[in-house]
Amino acid sequence: MEFALSPKAQELSAQLWEFLNTEVLPREAEYYAIRAADPDDHTLPAMIEELKVKARAQGLWNLFLPAISGLTNVEYAALAEISGWSMDILPEVINCQAPDSGNMETIHLFGTQEQKAQWLAPLLDGTIRSAFAMTEPNVASSDATNVECSITHDGDEYVINGTKWWISGANDPRCKILIVMGKTDPTADVHHQQSMVLVPTDTPGVSITRALPVFGHQDQHGHAWVEFDNVRVPASNLLAGEGDGFMIAQARLGPGRIHHCMRAMGAAERALAMMVDRAKSRIAFGGPLSDQGVIQRDIAESRLEIEQARLLTMKAAWMIDEGNSKTAATEIAAIKVIAPRIACNVIDRAIQVHGGLGISDDVPLARMYGWHRALRIFDGPDEVHLRTIARRELKRSREVRFPS
Repeated sequence: MEFALSPKAQELSAQLWEFLNTEVLPREAEYYAIRAADPDDHTLPAMIEELKVKARAQGLWNLFLPAISGLTNVEYAALAEISGWSMDILPEVINCQAPDSGNMETIHLFGTQEQKAQWLAPLLDGTIRSAFAMTEPNVASSDATNVECSITHDGDEYVINGTKWWISGANDPRCKILIVMGKTDPTADVHHQQSMVLVPTDTPGVSITRALPVFGHQDQHGHAWVEFDNVRVPASNLLAGEGDGFMIAQARLGPGRIHHCMRAMGAAERALAMMVDRAKSRIAFGGPLSDQGVIQRDIAESRLEIEQARLLTMKAAWMIDEGNSKTAATEIAAIKVIAPRIACNVIDRAIQVHGGLGISDDVPLARMYGWHRALRIFDGPDEVHLRTIARRELKRSREVRFPS
């Protein structure tokens, strides 16, 4: 396995660190003050648009898509980690934010030329946003075959009826397109009942209602409750073919989980850095907290966990580069469990070292913890991925044969 970065990726990494330190971190307080003034306003602050212009001018744009950036998954993984240091700002300003990055990959892989011209081009340009509508409130969406939203073929149109929730990004007024997963043929085998269609948000019958908070906080782009009431779209809005919805979902989630997990490593690194700084500067019991053995243990455990999770994530990225998401299925499932778990562990320790300050909004730790705790649920809860890993382990052949 080779994790070394190419000269191009090394240059982008240096640029991204510099951009983080000089442009992003100094403006975080300004951003969060704007958000705190009206948490229910999902309009993007002007300062983010300013940073997007600067990032794009430096070539820090659409780095996630190999066909455009020329980067491998391993190389982008290293950059995604840097973006995780400022999870609410940096991915957005380099146009590598979820769920848009996954949606852009999906349209790039499965869209027609017309679909790409209408929707992929403006997404890559950063002028609109998108959302992925799969999760439903009335079924266990951890099993994607459960979705009840109906997509009915009617002449040269599809008619969509159903309810979705936790549709990230849909509350942003710039969200113009939804990728909707629903059932086109309930009589087919369970993995070919679903299809995906492109649904513009201004289509009659689409109602983007309330935004769901995460641990009491409203995210910038919202997590929407969306109703579809006899929504009609052209049959040409179908992605790939009828019955391909489950296949598309699996293809979409492989690289996307690499991105999520490496951003989680960036957040964990930031939390560890904050923990160390606080421990060295805070005086208690006659000396800095860093003199206390229990604090030293927390710091050491955090470093061990970050290194382990990062290496496993990089291995998964390398395997995708060498083959495809199917060959890395076990590793992709494993990192989706371990990366958020490790991030939560490290952030929790950092909160503890900060004491009362750690649970306030004066530092970003509480926001970081809330997001990464939620990450253990979305894109499939831990239990689903652990089940996948266990099933594969039970089927795996071994060279050693135990005597009977």
